[in-house]
Amino acid sequence: MSVWHDNDRFLYTTVDDPLARPLFDGLEQEYDNRYADVRRRIGGSAREELQRYPAEAFAAPVGAFVLLLRDGVAISGGAFMPHRDEDTAEFKRIWTLPGLRRQGIARRVLQELESQAARQGYRRVFLTTGFRQPEAVGLYLSHGYTALFDLDADPETIAHLPFEKQLVPRPQVGVAPDIALHGAVA
Repeated sequence: MSVWHDNDRFLYTTVDDPLARPLFDGLEQEYDNRYADVRRRIGGSAREELQRYPAEAFAAPVGAFVLLLRDGVAISGGAFMPHRDEDTAEFKRIWTLPGLRRQGIARRVLQELESQAARQGYRRVFLTTGFRQPEAVGLYLSHGYTALFDLDADPETIAHLPFEKQLVPRPQVGVAPDIALHGAVA
């Protein structure tokens, strides 16, 4: 089930946008809750994980950061940056507010990121999710992603679960105008 409200729109912005702060705070809390014991064993914090990449990594023309706004409030979002080769975008931080899950919102963000990555000339998506995020695994598998790990293995023995998907090639157009226009009308 995908719920779309008349006042929903995508906004391409930066990771430093104040509208994104509640999403990052929620994501940090969720990482802390799901992986607290792991963090105690290996060190580090969820905040450090979220700040591992500089904001520029998710900026056009090589990256993107999108928020899904409802009534001007960010309810979901995600980003991508270049991966190891020029044809591959790496998706990061796809997250939806907990009270709005199971409504197809993350799927819409995922589709939007795929479309934008294709517009920016990427032909493949790579992403990882954590071993304690079965709903993310289900989302990616149901959306045509290929698991790059043994699906029958214990996820805790793998830790980071990688996926890939080939994108439908689209003609590359001027990125900056598309992002501005797209964010304004979507």
